Amino acid sequence: MFYNRYTLPNGLRIIHQSNASKVTYCGFAVNAGTRDEAENESGLAHFVEHLIFKGTQKRKAWHILNRMENVGGDLNAYTNKEETMIYSAFLNAHFERAVELLVDIVFNSTFPQHEIDKEVDVVLDEIQSYEDSPSDLIFDDIERMIFDTHPLGRYILGNASVLSGIQSLDAKQYVSRYYQPENMVFFVLGDIDFEEVIAVLRPYFDAIPNAPVLLDRQKPRCYTPRRMAKKKDTNQAHVMIAAPSYPMLSPKRVALSLLNNVLGGPGMNSRLNIELRERRGYVYNVESNIMTFTDAGIFSIYFGTDFKNRDHCVDLTLKELAKLRNNKMSTLQLTRAKNQLMGQLGVAEDNNESRALGMGRAFLHLDDYKPLTHIYKDIDALTPEFLQDVANEVFCESQLSFLLYE
Repeated sequence: MFYNRYTLPNGLRIIHQSNASKVTYCGFAVNAGTRDEAENESGLAHFVEHLIFKGTQKRKAWHILNRMENVGGDLNAYTNKEETMIYSAFLNAHFERAVELLVDIVFNSTFPQHEIDKEVDVVLDEIQSYEDSPSDLIFDDIERMIFDTHPLGRYILGNASVLSGIQSLDAKQYVSRYYQPENMVFFVLGDIDFEEVIAVLRPYFDAIPNAPVLLDRQKPRCYTPRRMAKKKDTNQAHVMIAAPSYPMLSPKRVALSLLNNVLGGPGMNSRLNIELRERRGYVYNVESNIMTFTDAGIFSIYFGTDFKNRDHCVDLTLKELAKLRNNKMSTLQLTRAKNQLMGQLGVAEDNNESRALGMGRAFLHLDDYKPLTHIYKDIDALTPEFLQDVANEVFCESQLSFLLYE
């Protein structure tokens, strides 16, 4: 078995993978994100992630900040639509130090009102910074278009009016609702024996009770393709083309990953990069992406270009999508595409922080984590016919939504 797992009596799952490195990564994956907020809590999931660093029953914000920094470690967190990750990276000798701190901030935060009032200004600045970056903001806006009024369409950062009114009790109630052991995974990636991991963790967790968590997540059902143009004070046109795709467990997700890689993945030889940048010089950046959730997904294409080239770039993009729908890949094309995707996954796997977070997220939602060799088999089994079927499902022009910043 390439990973170890253990479940405590309170329901907390502990996931461990050995890694021959001087640095260990560990932390909590919490099964709660933006889609789990109530209507009047816009931005609270992300805000709570900020606030857990602002004071506990025995630590002030300054002590939390310095606890790992003083030994050269790192303490970090992020929030997205379906989970919140709180984790640390440090030299192996400081494992218990990190565990004790993580448990303290996750389970013993006090959310003092004076810290909330200060942090509101920080997050409002974060929102304004985001709004000043159209190449980032457009990704949120396209999700709002695809999911409309569904909770997956909410902005992670929330809105100023709600954030400005948050009280300490609001944060405490949110944490009480979702930050429960059975709704979490504690992940460890490092050169630490699993028995030692359990021996260190148990004294901290055994005294933490569990309360049932109700995740009332409804699957997105209705989608209507839309075209929208927004006036923005920008020096170029920003364009998003998107459509619903597959959720995490879909057997078609690997096929879409390969098609996405061929079309507009990180390689400079992607078809969109060749057509829009290398051959014509219309764009600096063009990319396609897949975002997967437990019950939904989004496929998207983004580029920024001079206003006079916008429509031509859209036409060229649609032609590339049509090629994938109408033409099967040759044996040579498919072999090259498979080798490229496998190589990219192998390089990504070498990033231990990314691997640790991916392991925590996979166990949180799927209660499993596929080794790379298993994923390679899935990729190797793809056929031209299956890929063309997936392309016809996701890249159908009549199902695409268009968002323009102009």
